[in-house]
Amino acid sequence: MGKCKAAAMKSEPAILSKPAKPPGAGFWQKGLDFLLPPLCFSCRAPVEVQGGLCARCWSGLRFITKPYCTSCGFPFAHEMPAGLVCGSCHSYPPVFARARAAVGYDIGSRPVILSFKHGERTEGLATLAGWLKNAGADLLEECDVIIPVPLHPRRLFKRRFNQSALLARALGETTGKAVDVFSLKRKKNTRSQGGLNARQRRQNVRAAFMVPRDKRPAIKGQRVLLIDDVMTTGATAENCTRALNAAGAEKVLVLTLARVVEPLRKGADKKKNSHAKS
Repeated sequence: MGKCKAAAMKSEPAILSKPAKPPGAGFWQKGLDFLLPPLCFSCRAPVEVQGGLCARCWSGLRFITKPYCTSCGFPFAHEMPAGLVCGSCHSYPPVFARARAAVGYDIGSRPVILSFKHGERTEGLATLAGWLKNAGADLLEECDVIIPVPLHPRRLFKRRFNQSALLARALGETTGKAVDVFSLKRKKNTRSQGGLNARQRRQNVRAAFMVPRDKRPAIKGQRVLLIDDVMTTGATAENCTRALNAAGAEKVLVLTLARVVEPLRKGADKKKNSHAKS
């Protein structure tokens, strides 16, 4: 089976860029919006509601829709028979059960995701959780518990929050699924994956995760939905899956906000993506 090419990814209805307002928030929300006008959580342009994206940022997103690999979720360029897996998964089956992602990671989505990840623009969490819920609908039906990819304590202290944990909590709130942010640990203070090639990424996170002995009963027999912000080669997801499987998880499903499906253009990221074992 030949290597898959990225499919044209469609934009979802614009309602996904507008998170629902909590019950009873009307009067107070209007007052807050008057004092602090809503801004796009990516570029800071004016928007209609808090936590939304402006039209320009929204139009740059490419949502991943079928057809895609049944195993890793990599989008196909053309319609394929149901149940088909991509060439990479056929040659190197991933250790996780299935993976899905909401959007393609490219020059359109990169500013949106980095504004959340490094710019501390957490007001868009409800919007991002909506994307995850839509992309991972089948995985959410199947899972028992949501677990985020953890940060090492030193990295967490420096960054002040774990973006994957925030996504997991927001997704749990909107779906009613249990969220466990304590059982999976990062035992190695690995360097950032940014700028590393596929081989270096795998080496960097090898044996970097663990489930402490006292947390294993919480994992045993569970169908885990692993949450991360971006999937590039799948190295992080695979190593987290190995740690969870070693603790007795029944299966591990992977859901990410974005995934690399093609090289970013010059000026964004020159590293070419290899989606083997993604």
